[in-house]
Amino acid sequence: MAVETLTFGCRLNTYESEVMRAEAEKAGLGNALIVNTCAVTAEAVRQARQSIRKARRADPERRIIVTGCAAQTEARSFGDMAEVDLVIGNADKLKAESYQPMAFGVPPNDKVQVNDIMSVRETAGHLIEGMDGRARAFMQVQNGCDHRCTFCIIPYGRGPSRSVPMGLVVEQIKKLVGNGYREVVLTGVDITSYGPDLPGAPSLGKLVQAILRHVPDLPRLRISSIDSIEVDEPLQDAIASDHRLMPHLHLSLQSGDDMTLKRMKRRHLRADTLEFVNEVRAKRPDMVFGADIIAGFPTETDEMFENSLKIVEEADLTYLHVFPFSARAGTPAARMPQVDRRIARDRAALLRAAGERQFRRHCESRLGAIETVLVERDDMGRTEQFVPIAVPGFTPGQIVPVRVVGVGDAGLVGEAVRTAA
Repeated sequence: MAVETLTFGCRLNTYESEVMRAEAEKAGLGNALIVNTCAVTAEAVRQARQSIRKARRADPERRIIVTGCAAQTEARSFGDMAEVDLVIGNADKLKAESYQPMAFGVPPNDKVQVNDIMSVRETAGHLIEGMDGRARAFMQVQNGCDHRCTFCIIPYGRGPSRSVPMGLVVEQIKKLVGNGYREVVLTGVDITSYGPDLPGAPSLGKLVQAILRHVPDLPRLRISSIDSIEVDEPLQDAIASDHRLMPHLHLSLQSGDDMTLKRMKRRHLRADTLEFVNEVRAKRPDMVFGADIIAGFPTETDEMFENSLKIVEEADLTYLHVFPFSARAGTPAARMPQVDRRIARDRAALLRAAGERQFRRHCESRLGAIETVLVERDDMGRTEQFVPIAVPGFTPGQIVPVRVVGVGDAGLVGEAVRTAA
């Protein structure tokens, strides 16, 4: 039986799950479930444990392997679960040999196989054929993080920042385009930190320019979450000059209040964010922005929260990814005076409502427009600005013009553009 994956968390995890499945099958593993965990919030960890128990009840014979960031930071607690057969750390989860003892029926001496992630210095350019069942593919260009935001456990799950060489990235994307993928998403833990560890210290902007120059057959290139304070001039130039770079950027914002940002140990202030979005829109008027925002960070007052709420409209953010603050053991924020959890949840609900209003406003502004849509599956696609749109009658993988005729619960409703005979 096949190796299956269950993925929690970010786009990078989605990419890595494909690599793990291929490497485990290469090792000869079968009838196994690889659970790729996320450590961003306590809720993500809880959901992973719940899913592991459910998977064991559904199939007592299937072997369950747990990996990912939560497995790295809480290895022993997952190893103590009777349902788990093996725990593999982030440093080794993408290697076929990590799965070989289990594949050949030789149990490891200790089912927790997790090494020191902080000692890792390289990120391999794993070449995958594509993403199962997807019209777009993800390409990992960077891993790890050298920053120490006070709320974040991820550096201890991912290790130091390290980059995939530009040549390997370009060759992988050429391969994906050759396999029929029409859109590639660059992913990483902190991708605007790309490059200082490589010869010549290229930046993310230089990498984007190289991809657009050397892969002319790639119709659409998309960037995942960025730290706007690190965006350099080459990336700004690419945004302004090449419309194959999609007009949607997701900001690692976290808060709209300066004091909160300082206590988070972020490197930007609210004015920096507003200046950035205005500068980019001046160069690319069709650009839309999303953002991560934490509600109820320790010491956050009502006034501080209002600053986060106000920046949603001031920056005209279209997509919000909202987290109620979740204290992670070992981080400085966990030792700060905490906001009542009910208040944090209420603030998160207000932010989500603001995000929903912004998203609907954007959708309504597109009524009657003709959008260029990448068709995915189940008669659904995405516009260049990443809005979901119903597009019945097209084949997945096509890029087609679609007229917006309505707004639904999840996004837009489209119809084929009729051409004169």
